Formats: sequence, structure tokens, C-alpha cells
Amino acid sequence: MPASKQEIHIKIDSQQQDGLKILADTANLSLQTLKKCMKKGAVWLTRGKQTQRLRRAKKHYCINDELHLYYNEDVLNETVSAAKLLFDEGEYSLWYKPYGMRCQGSKWSDHTTIQRFVETQTTPCRPAYIVHRLDRAATGLIIIAHSKKMAAALAKLFALRTLKKYYYVIVEGDIRNGSHLIPSLGEAKQQKQLTISTPVDNKKAISYIEPVEYCLDKNQSLVKVTIETGRKHQIRIHMASIGHPVVGDRLHGHAGSNSINLQLTSSFFEFICPLTHQQKQFLLPEHFRPSLK
Repeated sequence: MPASKQEIHIKIDSQQQDGLKILADTANLSLQTLKKCMKKGAVWLTRGKQTQRLRRAKKHYCINDELHLYYNEDVLNETVSAAKLLFDEGEYSLWYKPYGMRCQGSKWSDHTTIQRFVETQTTPCRPAYIVHRLDRAATGLIIIAHSKKMAAALAKLFALRTLKKYYYVIVEGDIRNGSHLIPSLGEAKQQKQLTISTPVDNKKAISYIEPVEYCLDKNQSLVKVTIETGRKHQIRIHMASIGHPVVGDRLHGHAGSNSINLQLTSSFFEFICPLTHQQKQFLLPEHFRPSLK
């Protein structure tokens, strides 16, 4: 039986050497299993200074090529729900990313990433470039570029903070009347907003929280969150810091392993389209948003 997790590196030292067969024999895997590993992104080829995933079994190998296998049975057996194409602008598109889907892969695989999903599921096939990231546990709108030029243009919008975005989040407790809420400038007095500026990983991080709805039976609040910065787990850390952790947060909240999925959803984007130079708005359809009902 093959080990459930192993790393193997094979250097090609002869034109006649069947590197793939040597890799399979060394790992104690069948060629069919190894081909599945290739399809899921667990096999890599180094040629010169370049290392990239190897997808095709019928590949001509050169002397000094190096094959790498990163076999992790648990990772390779992972499955996720399908992403949904919501808005297609040609050079870029917006998708619904489901719970558990990663944005980018690791050396162990990329078959559960939205990047690979878009590359293999769009018709006609288009390359996919990640412009921004959502936590694996988060859901909602994500922008995918289909060229390097468009990826750079969209990434610039994020870097310059000229792109507006917000999230709908369900948190524990009643956040409506907390002492930490203050009236928002320019809004009616009954509308209150909370600004959280607690640093994340010793870096500046600012989140704006607006109560939307409260459910007494569940003792949960639906809030709208706008972030000025995009630190890793920023919303989750900020909500936990004021005693209202995100429902389903296993890392920063009170959720157990069998709890509901993380209730944090990217829901809205507004920006000047790099293609048309017109203002665009993209709102996540309501049935994809978290609900207290």
C-alpha cells in the first residue's frame, strides 16, 4: 500500500528513461492513479529554472528534467461544490465562490480552486487569473481576470482602493444597540455605524459595520461590512474583537467542527471598468446571501 502522504523527486538522466513510470514505481502507485494526480495538480516538472504543474502523461522529457510528486491522499480526495458564473464581461468575469473552494492551489493540488474550476469549466476555455482572495471558508462574489493585462488593471483598483466592496455577515448576539455603535455622519440618527481599527498582524486594518437585522430566536445579527483594508481574516478578527464573532467561525469564534458554515459573504463590487471606463456595479443575487430566516 502506498503511503498516504509522500514527496518524491526524480531527476531524468537519460533520454530513454521513463520518468513517469519511475515516479509511479517509487511512490508505489499505478500509472492510472498517477495520471489522476497529474490532473489534480499534484505532479510538477522542473526544466531549467522553470517549475510548473505537469498535466499530460505523454510528455517528452529532457536530460536534467526533474519530476516532483506531492501525494496527499486526503487532499486529493477533497471535493467542493461548483462555482457559479454570474457576470461575464469578456476580459473578466464574476463568480459565486462556494464554501470550501480555495482561490489558489498548493504544491499538493489545485483541483478544488476556483482558478482551476474557471480554467476547465468555461466555454470556450479561458485562462484564469486571481485578482483578490476570499477565505476558503468564505463565500460570495469573486472577480476573475482572463488575461495578464486585465489582471494587472483590476489589481491596481484594489491596490489604490478605488474599488468599493461590501460583505453581508451574520454574527453572534445583538449588535444594534451596543455602546460601541456611533451615529454615522450624514445619516439619520437611528442609523448607526461602527468603525473598528484594531491592527491585524500588526498592520493597519479598518472595517465599517452597519446593523441590518436582528433575530431574537437565534440571538444573531445580520450586518453589512465595508473594509478599507484587506488583511487576512480581517472581518473575522474584527468581529470577534468586539464580542460578536462571525457565526460558523471555527478559528476566531465559538463554532465547533460540526457547526454551520462560515456566514461571511462577499456581496457587492463597484468600480470603473478598465474596458469601457464606465462605472459598473455587481450585486450578489439575494438567494446567495446569508439570511437570518
